Amino acid sequence: MTTTAGRRFPAFNFETYLQKNARQFVAPVVAFLIALIIWQLFSSVTKSLPGPIQVYQDAWDPLVICPLSVGNECFSLDGWRGGDVGLGWQTSASLIRVAIGYSLASIVGITIGVLVGASRLLYQAVDPMFQVLRTVPPLAWLPIALAIFKDSGPAGIFIIFVTAIWPIIYNTAVGVQQMPQDYKNVAKVLRLSGKEYFFSILLPSVVPYMFTGLRLGIGLAWLAIVAAEMLRGDTGIGFFIWNAYNSGALSEVILALFYIGIVGFLLDKLVGFVSTFISADK
Repeated sequence: MTTTAGRRFPAFNFETYLQKNARQFVAPVVAFLIALIIWQLFSSVTKSLPGPIQVYQDAWDPLVICPLSVGNECFSLDGWRGGDVGLGWQTSASLIRVAIGYSLASIVGITIGVLVGASRLLYQAVDPMFQVLRTVPPLAWLPIALAIFKDSGPAGIFIIFVTAIWPIIYNTAVGVQQMPQDYKNVAKVLRLSGKEYFFSILLPSVVPYMFTGLRLGIGLAWLAIVAAEMLRGDTGIGFFIWNAYNSGALSEVILALFYIGIVGFLLDKLVGFVSTFISADK
């Protein structure tokens, strides 16, 4: 047992942990291997799609071992300048756009969601409009974004913003509306100030709903930027995919798809972890 600031934590035994959670680790590995075998057999029959062995041979050097390459240099910190850069730098460019657009959508979406949820009349007034706008596909906003910003970079950020904001607004508003009346009564009895009411009563009750919207929003944001970059862009993983397709390099396209899936998975888990951490703290 180890003690920190008066708290006791059980000693961690890695071997015991693996024994108890062996199925949790083994099952995904087996499923992944079966999927690779099916993929290899399918590619052997169709001849139109490279199998996992061919993808490995085509993409291992330099795309896998040198994801941060710039030109002929395997590793360079100048990849942010753009140009002939590796897949890691292309993914970073997309993540920067997602971080900016998603952060703006989170701030604006939570603010609007709280205001709309607090007023039933305002909710009834704007709900039909929000329901219509949230069903518009992300790429349908691309011409509008290009007309406004005249540049693919800000246009991509705008698409992320307008795609991610709707689930954030809706779920935050629902969270405010679902807050028990007893909480409001307690706030009145204690005569809490607006600041105290927001941080002590409103925010803790809304957090689960809010983070549901944030998790939905980050997934939509990642999907939107990849699609936007495929149609209009000079950097980013979407641009990389479209450029590789036009060059006939399907192995590079498939590798980029793995990148997209892994990054999207990690983004979702990151927001989920923050949600769990904040909920536990509250």
